[in-house]
Amino acid sequence: MEIIYASWPWYIAGPLLTLVMFLLLYLGGSFGVSANLRTMCTLAGGGRYADFFAINSHKHIWNLVFVIGAILGGFLAGTFLSEGTEITLGSHTIEALKELGLESPGKAYLPEELFGYSALSSIRGISLLLFGGFLIGFGARYAGGCTSGHAISGLSDLQLPSLIAVIGFFIGGLLMTHFILPFIL
Repeated sequence: MEIIYASWPWYIAGPLLTLVMFLLLYLGGSFGVSANLRTMCTLAGGGRYADFFAINSHKHIWNLVFVIGAILGGFLAGTFLSEGTEITLGSHTIEALKELGLESPGKAYLPEELFGYSALSSIRGISLLLFGGFLIGFGARYAGGCTSGHAISGLSDLQLPSLIAVIGFFIGGLLMTHFILPFIL
């Protein structure tokens, strides 16, 4: 069976990301996706209810445009520039995922058992999505930014809090992968 790659090679994605970071550093901006929620709440009038949302939304509107572009770009790349959704996984990884109950590891980036419409039809699936979303939102706020903001922008700007946050993200990812995920599945 032939595996078709759906991701772009590092020599295209890496330089493009580097170019974006140089432009942001030059213009005094920072990159992060979780800050968009604050901007959207500000545009919706959240500043009337909480000082946290009382910011100049026009200064951050470029970040919303970036997210819209990322969504549109992901759709266009996935629809027109990719030959399939299968990914390359090692044989040990495939065996481990099958032992956890995933029926077709490597067939898509998001396992149907966890992220398909069937997951929304069960209390367990909805609970996992809500609890996971809450943890991501709480963690991004508590850490002062999301993984992309700290790992890409914060480290590029040589910020020590971002280094500490990224180390925490990796530790959390390892704990999730080896201890929590097998319990959930």
